Amino acid sequence: MKSIYEVIKGPWITEKGTDLGEKHNKHVFKVGCNANKIEIRNAIEKIFNVKIEKVNTVKVQGKKKRVRKVEGRTPDWKKAVITLKEGNKIEFV
Repeated sequence: MKSIYEVIKGPWITEKGTDLGEKHNKHVFKVGCNANKIEIRNAIEKIFNVKIEKVNTVKVQGKKKRVRKVEGRTPDWKKAVITLKEGNKIEFV
């Protein structure tokens, strides 16, 4: 069994994510690449003590980067968009 901190890496705070939180009660988190929706739901409910309505996940491909002649690549990662049930809130300080 995975630890909840292996599943949830942290919040993904951007302008778009902040607007989702204010208008639609949705929050975006960076999660482990092997985490599934059930593990993500259980981890968020335990960490923040909220009820979740829906979990959507997106696999984000790494980008090609180049420094002089050496080509590299940033790692692939996964994010989850969490929709909270009405009356629940997550506050990031």
